[in-house]
Parts: sequence; C-alpha cells; structure tokens
Amino acid sequence: MDKQHITSILEKIKNVNIAVYGDFCLDAYWIIDKRGSEVSIETGLPAEAVERHYYSPGGAGNVVANVAALQPASITVIGVVGNDIHGRELRSQLQNLGANTDALFIQEESDFQTYTYLKKIIEGKEAPRVDFGVYNKRSSGTDEKIVNSLRQALQNCDALIFNQQVTGSISNDKFIDDCNKLFEEFSDKIVILDSRHFNHRFKNTWLKANEKEVAALNDIKVDPREVVITADIRKYGETIYNKNKKPVFVTCGPRGIMAFDNMGIHEIPGIQLTSKLDTVGAGDTVMSAIACCAAAGVNASEAATFANFAATVTVQKLFTTGTASAEEIIRVSEDPSYIFNPDLAENPRMARYLPGTEFELCDPAVLDELGHIRHAVFDHDGTISTLREGWEDIMHPVMMKSILGSAYDSVDQGTYRKVEKQVLEFIEKTTGIQTIYQMEGLVQMVRDFGFVPEEQILDKYEYKDVYNKALLEVVNLRIDKLNRKELNADDYTVKGSVQFLEGLREREVTCYLASGTDAEDVINEASILGYSHQFNGGMYGALRDLSKFSKKMIIEKILYDHKLRSHELLVLGDGPVEMRECRKFGGIAIGITSNEVRRHGHNPEKRARLIKAGAQILIPDFSQFENLLSLLFNKA
Repeated sequence: MDKQHITSILEKIKNVNIAVYGDFCLDAYWIIDKRGSEVSIETGLPAEAVERHYYSPGGAGNVVANVAALQPASITVIGVVGNDIHGRELRSQLQNLGANTDALFIQEESDFQTYTYLKKIIEGKEAPRVDFGVYNKRSSGTDEKIVNSLRQALQNCDALIFNQQVTGSISNDKFIDDCNKLFEEFSDKIVILDSRHFNHRFKNTWLKANEKEVAALNDIKVDPREVVITADIRKYGETIYNKNKKPVFVTCGPRGIMAFDNMGIHEIPGIQLTSKLDTVGAGDTVMSAIACCAAAGVNASEAATFANFAATVTVQKLFTTGTASAEEIIRVSEDPSYIFNPDLAENPRMARYLPGTEFELCDPAVLDELGHIRHAVFDHDGTISTLREGWEDIMHPVMMKSILGSAYDSVDQGTYRKVEKQVLEFIEKTTGIQTIYQMEGLVQMVRDFGFVPEEQILDKYEYKDVYNKALLEVVNLRIDKLNRKELNADDYTVKGSVQFLEGLREREVTCYLASGTDAEDVINEASILGYSHQFNGGMYGALRDLSKFSKKMIIEKILYDHKLRSHELLVLGDGPVEMRECRKFGGIAIGITSNEVRRHGHNPEKRARLIKAGAQILIPDFSQFENLLSLLFNKA
C-alpha cells in the first residue's frame, strides 16, 4: 500500500461519521516531587507534593482520540459518566477532540463515579494506582438512554464502534438483549465489537479481538504466557467468520493483524522496530483505524494494513496512550520492515533442512528463484571476518558506563539490572545497522535514564569515538598476531567463506562488500585478511555523512545500474539489516548463523532475528560451499 493509496483512504475518511459507545474513562497523572513533601502538623503523616498534574481520555475515550486523529466528518460519543469533577474534565477533553457529547449521560443515582485511574509518578516510577468507579452499577434508565442513542447512531452514522473494557461496566442482561435486537434490525450497518468480557454475547457485529480472545471464542483456553501459533489463529478466525458471516480482525501483537472476510484470510505481517516500545493502547488504535476505513468503504485487507501502520506509530510513543496522525501513518508506510515467519523463528523444532546439508530452508518458494544470480552483496563482520568478534561485549560496558556516568560504581543492583536489560535489548535489536545509529540510540538512553547531567551528555559522534577506541584495541591486538604470524588469516575468517567467494567469481558473479563498520576499517581489514581483490564490485562502509551510505543504497544502486531482475541479486549476512533490505527488493537472502568464536557451526542466537528479517535460507558457515554453489546455480 503506497503513499498515494493511503492518502486516498485518508481523504475518504474525512467524509465519514463515526459513533463510539464504550466505557469512557479519565487517566490522571500526578507527578510527585519529594522535595516539596512535608509532615502534616495536624496528622503527623507525610504529605506528598504534586509538582504538576495532567489528564487524558482513557478507555473508549482513547478510542475517540484515535478516531479524531484521522479527522472524520463527525464523532458521536455514547456512554455515561458521574456528576463529578472527573466527568466534567473528561467531557471537556472529548469536546476538544471535536466529539459530540450529547449522548454522554450523567448518572446521578447509585453514586455513579466517572471511571478514573489516578497514576502517581514518584521519581520516574509509577506508584500503586488509585481507581475510581470500581463499584459502579448502571441503572436501567441509563441503559435505556444509551440504547436509544445507539439506535440514532445506527440510523445516522457510517460505523459504530462498540467498545467494552471495564469489568462490570455492563451490569444488566437486558442491555445486551436490547443491543442484539438493534444489531439484528440494522444488520446491514457496520458495528465493530471489541469487548474484553462479552464478545461471546453479541451478535450481528464485526469483531476485533486479540489472539487469545479469538481462541476463547473457540472454547480454547490459552495460558496468558502462551503464544497462539499462526496456524491456529487462521483456524479460529475462520471458524468465527463462517459462523457469523461478518468480518473478523485478530491482532497478533508484533506478528501483525489477521483479517477474515468473504474474500478469504488476509495476513498482515508485523513491522520490525528497533526503538523502545509501549504497546498500551495499540488495540484502540487498531480498532479506530479499522472502523474509519470500513466506514469509508475500504476492504478488510486494506483496512487491516492501514491499521497496522497506525499501530506502528502509537507503540513507539512512550508514557502516553498516543494517537496516529495522517502524516505519521504515511511516514511509517513509506519503508516498512516486515517480520517474516514469526512462528518458525521462535520454534526451532519447525526447522526443515535441505537433504544432505546444514542449510535450513525458511522459504521454500526461494528454490524456484535460484539459478540466475549475477551479483552478490556480502556483509563483512560475522559473515566473512571474525576480527571484530565480541563487539557486543565491548559495546555493552561502553553503553552502561555512558548511561550511568558517575553512578556506575555505586548504583544499586536492581537499577543496574534494569539499565542493563534495556541496553542488551537495544544491542540485540540494532545488530547490523551502522554504529552511528546505535550511538543515536545511546544518546537517547543516556538522556532518558537521567543519571548524566544534560550538559555532560556527549553527541553521537563522541560516543562512537569512545566505542571505536575500545573495539579497535581488541582488533589491533588480533592484527598484531597476524603480523607476527602467530595466527594466519584462516583463524579470523568464517569457515569456507573465501572459497565460496572464489566459486562465485569463477561463475562470473560480481561481488560487493557492504558493512556498517567505517569504510576505511572495512577496506583495511579485508586487505589484511587477503580477500579484498575478490570484491570486484567494490567495498563499502559507513561514512561520516550518513546520507551517502547505507546497505539499502548499495542494493538499490546495483539493481538500477545493472538493470537486474530481483532474483539475479544474492545478499548474504549475519545481521537483520541486509536481510530486510534484500527482501524489500526481492533478492535472494541467505542468513549466516555463524559461531564467530569457533568460526564454524551454528549460533542459535542469530537464527530467530535472521528469519524474522526475511532470510530465506540459513547456513551456519560456508564449509559446505560446494553444495551451496550447486544449489544457487541449480546444479544440485
């Protein structure tokens, strides 16, 4: 789905009218500053000083915020609040979003309180939450008003979102019965259901559910820690669609969205992200996007794709239930990196190997594309060279010391582990990208953790210099061993890699070296190890001007300059970046799960990330280079 297509959908959404029923909540944030706290003279108890406080719509209010971000013609709110300060604040915020709140009723009886979730933030950490409205009971009179408003919405709006999240918010069976009568009467209208507790009770609705909810609707109980495999989601979603004949959308977390309609099953893959994520509210984003698309006449497959882009925007917004604007959705859609084969990646038991080889076949369709390779792009470190083996173990302490600053030796173990967990996750996610981009992430982490005063935070180039100095100390020691002939080039190359290069050259394949390491170092190290002459297409590495080099640019230039068909390009590497970029252009992607310490054999830690990045074949090394050459040139 390109920019023009998404822009067209966004224009159509501007003409639709959306109604939102649900549990309208207020999220309250109180930032506590201990410096202003004191002990109460009257009670002798400590008082907490609120430095600042702010509020945002939660529950169905967040659904409205997400709908509003897509700028439909109108939004109608249907629900109930209490006659209290929280209800007045919530109503005001919904009106500021452009919503009509005439059907946001105030229930006076039964001491109904506006659902409010008070979150105290103390020294950057959330204290135990304070909840309002836990014991609410809706009256029959309130239910009757809501049902009448739902009828009006079905008559006048293009789509109705029916959202239920709060335990006990629907307290009368008659309300469910009355809604079902309405939905049957208006069965031709779009009603999209997203209910945490009552999905099984409503009929004649479209459904948006997560993978565990769709399993439950098939009477399958899934442990909260368990992942429902894709094959089962297909089966469960299809069963529900065949039963109700209304579109079904299943959110699968980082694996994307699966949609079911009269055109079949549509699998929208998740998008790989390297930044820190906050998934709270992502379901509301998906629900809102699907509803707006459906109201605009967009089919289920395209609606799910659009919603996937929208959710990609909001999960990257931290410490807030964010929304996705038109501009943000277009931006993430321009160059997405999709997740491939998530079930296979996470389950090595599913691995299948080509007979007589150590080659794992991740994408059987690739076999039909082989036999035409004319150009090959190699990553360097971990693919051919092991001179930089262990770079992660060097980056790890550099990042830890940079983040903790003067507190590095004194910080408590719990805090140290918290920082370390984020550092290790970041290194894992960013393996294979240019070092300077990793240092951009480091700058942000230093700032986020707050141990280092702002004026002492280095820029990305300075942090890169610190890291490179530490890494090159190790690399230079290894080069010294080569120069003293204590070791030879074979001791620092992946098994069979040079012979494989020679085999490609004998078959008149043009070879290129493209690394995220600095260009000068790449060329120098390839020369020292004695295979630089094999890369007759050129050797490329990171440049200070980031706009002049990326693996994507190299691949794109090769395809364009030589007018290649996609399957005439082979890309090999042990990092996800080159796999992702290769798959975007339709090339043949071979991942190397190299054990860099031994220089041969399989490193299981590389397998999952390479498969998710799109590797079609995995090899542990090039020791079976003759088999690999035969396979690639259809002589097996």
